[in-house]
Amino acid sequence: MSALAGKRALVCGASGGIGRATALAFAEAGAQVIGLARSADKLETLRAAGIEPLVADLQDRAGLAAALEPWLDQPIHILVNNTGGPKGGRLLDTDASDFLAPFERHVLAAHQLVRALVPGMQAAGYGRILNVVSTSVYEPIPNLGVSNTIRAAVAGWAKSLSRELPPGVTINNVLPGFTDTPRLEALGAARAGRDGSSLDEVQAAWMKDVPEGRLVRPEETAAMLLFLASPAAAMVRGQSIAVDGGRLRSI
Repeated sequence: MSALAGKRALVCGASGGIGRATALAFAEAGAQVIGLARSADKLETLRAAGIEPLVADLQDRAGLAAALEPWLDQPIHILVNNTGGPKGGRLLDTDASDFLAPFERHVLAAHQLVRALVPGMQAAGYGRILNVVSTSVYEPIPNLGVSNTIRAAVAGWAKSLSRELPPGVTINNVLPGFTDTPRLEALGAARAGRDGSSLDEVQAAWMKDVPEGRLVRPEETAAMLLFLASPAAAMVRGQSIAVDGGRLRSI
């Protein structure tokens, strides 16, 4: 039997990158997948894989609630909280207002979705809440001050929830390392612009700290999410697990 047969999953940020790879992996594993993103056109390309589109903006909490309501007639067993990261830059160059939109997307929207879905998970006796965060939860990344702050907030929120959720409903964080996505390319280009180097030189410098010596593929992070979403991960709860090719130095 497929690992997620009979389960419904809501995957946020499903229009590209890790979110798209995860939606496809869950569908292949037998889940009924709802892919959430702002881009209707990109979501439509997932229909061929049996993934149903849900167009919503995680910063619009009223709109998110209205868009989600029709899908709550049956339990959604798996929630993947995943959205674009905050812009780069030093904290000392950042205005306090720059924290508000990322906090809405990453923390408040995730909390709203959890509160909406946990009653159905509890009634079904099965729930998996998965947050795609960052290795900065363990080791802050230079020039990503807002992101480091917000990601740490998500990790603290998740750990707190892990002590409150009912039996059978778990929450865990997956921490991608340098991953081959458009966001990483944009961050690399920005650094290259600051340093006067090329994008290839920036990525080569990053890879010096990665024992595996290459970028993570989105499908590899999706594989970890698939495991954590499955019955096999029933006793994994409140953890932050890196998929980074060994870059983290902390224990």
